[in-house]
Amino acid sequence: MGMVMEEGKKVEPLGFGYPALVRPGRTRVGWVGIGVMGGAMATRLLAAGFTVTAYARTSVKADALVAAGASVADSPASVAAASDVVFTMVSDPGDVRAVVLDRASGALAGLRPGGVLVDCTSSSPSLAREIAAAARSTGCHAVDAPVSGGDAGARDGTLAILAGGDEAVVAWLAPLFAHLGTPTHMGPPGSGQSSKIANQMAVAGAVVGLSESLAFADAAGLDARLFLDAVSKGAAGSCVMDIFGTRAVNRDFASGPGSARYIIKDLGMALEIGDGQEEDEATALPGAALFRQMFSAMVANGDGDLCVRGLITVIERLSGIHK
Repeated sequence: MGMVMEEGKKVEPLGFGYPALVRPGRTRVGWVGIGVMGGAMATRLLAAGFTVTAYARTSVKADALVAAGASVADSPASVAAASDVVFTMVSDPGDVRAVVLDRASGALAGLRPGGVLVDCTSSSPSLAREIAAAARSTGCHAVDAPVSGGDAGARDGTLAILAGGDEAVVAWLAPLFAHLGTPTHMGPPGSGQSSKIANQMAVAGAVVGLSESLAFADAAGLDARLFLDAVSKGAAGSCVMDIFGTRAVNRDFASGPGSARYIIKDLGMALEIGDGQEEDEATALPGAALFRQMFSAMVANGDGDLCVRGLITVIERLSGIHK
């Protein structure tokens, strides 16, 4: 792609997708999956001046985005046909495969050469590599870019973005990522997903620790809010405590995107890799196995759709505490 000359100076290349410069008013964004996280992220890009075309299986979920100025398409392929960059933020690897790789309706079927796929779903490293290969075969590009930071991070644009793929393409996406959070190029395709799985193990452990400490403090007769404020200033303080602590004390378990079902899925992928089903070497992950069992108890108790901070209810049940 050549450069346009203006008064003897080079200006940005014109054209579609990568490597034409990303800028509001020129770069067209597609968004597939507009739940709590995806909807907030897409709204931020709209507010930054990017045109957004969205797809949601449940059309009512698009209402707020349409009110903010987005257009709606009837399939991921139609979204891609109207976009330079297509973000996906769906539930699990099966959904990712369907909305990206379906030969008739998937995003890759509608994307022109030069287009870029960005999957923000917490998904499988091997699937990310498969998508990257499929994109390359059609002259497109794919980045696996799962995020961490919860609904507050999505709303405020402070997410940690863990990006796997071609480093130049990840850098090219910077003007979009800047409105969503802080990106880090983690390595080749699949590296973003591997990073997110490792992140989820750390988050799960922190949630278990927070839940047990709050249950213990309550049983000891401590003021839970005073306890949280005091220990957050020391070594026990963490982002998990900041995001979930007060909500857990307030018994607010319903809000937020990080449901027990999702973290069970993520920890399950970690254990599959640990068993050598995806990677060359197996890794012993006893903590991940225990954490998954504890979150599975939330599902068994009928609380699988609650936020992960609801794990304290499992601790309370085990301790005979009824609230």
